[in-house]
Amino acid sequence: MKRAQDNPELADTLRRRRFLGVAAGATAAGLLGTATATAADAGTAARTGTAAQHGRGGPLVPPGHLGIQLYTLRDQVQSIGFARVFEELARYGYDQVEFAGYTQGTGDITLKQLKRLMRDNGLRGIGSHVGYYSDDPKAYTFATNLTQVLDDAQALGLPHVGTASGPWRYGSTVEGWKRCAEEFNTYGAAAKARGMKFYQHNHAEEFSFATDQPDVRLYDVLLAETDPDLVHLEMDIYWAYAGQFRFGKKADGSPAPFEPLDYVLRAPHRYPLFHVKDGEHDEAAPDGYRMVDVGDGDIDYRRFLTEVGRTHGGRRDHQWLVEHDQPADSLTTARRSARYLRSLRCGGRG
Repeated sequence: MKRAQDNPELADTLRRRRFLGVAAGATAAGLLGTATATAADAGTAARTGTAAQHGRGGPLVPPGHLGIQLYTLRDQVQSIGFARVFEELARYGYDQVEFAGYTQGTGDITLKQLKRLMRDNGLRGIGSHVGYYSDDPKAYTFATNLTQVLDDAQALGLPHVGTASGPWRYGSTVEGWKRCAEEFNTYGAAAKARGMKFYQHNHAEEFSFATDQPDVRLYDVLLAETDPDLVHLEMDIYWAYAGQFRFGKKADGSPAPFEPLDYVLRAPHRYPLFHVKDGEHDEAAPDGYRMVDVGDGDIDYRRFLTEVGRTHGGRRDHQWLVEHDQPADSLTTARRSARYLRSLRCGGRG
């Protein structure tokens, strides 16, 4: 099987989000030393979910449904490799990983090797972020190499494969987004034929308004123009709330409030995946939040998880994937975020 290359278009998207470079922090050895010292008790707490302050009900994140986007750990993947990172994630109680490139700067590693490393550590590959399009016809994107993208995801046994790129290929007009939606439907049909689900991951800008129709929110165009049986969504909850802050008013200043959770509750079957990242509310920040580890911020994850869990199939059909775009210490972020989410109990107080 041909090895998938890291995705330059994804990197461009991330640069657009103003997150540059790899997180600064301690060396790999120092990070592992800190993580290993607490790994045993952290893994136990993560799996049992015991935290008296969160009540005595069952876990809000069902067993088998906690994952992490490996972009969070890109510095560690590059420095110590997938095998060591997967070992640590298993210790912290993670069930799943989502890829953002299949090498992440590690050099030569095959899909077969990746699949074996996941299996050896009791992890499941849940999805993968791949670029949407590129002007380079040889680039590894849905638009330029759809068959290879699906081949690779299938070789890894991924149930989902998608893009973190917004539907901006033809601009920010309603018609431009309709054209992108048509292409997404094509990718979704091809993925469905392989037994997979195609998905799109949002940032804040998807909740902005069309330049040609300033009363129309672009995210609504994406939802309306894509086939719900073919195109699924991975809501990045942090960026959705950043979008609420930035685009709660139209260009003329008139109110246009929305609640990210309402999108999910109206069509829960469209959201198999969620990115769980947290933020401290700060109206002086461009996005209204400063990103922090899950559990340290102001996003009400008890409410979000509870409401989604009450939908039809809510505890069966949704996966919760930790992410932090720029962690100071990525292994600590992974450990603390898992421990917090595992500690949340149904019917408890958070």
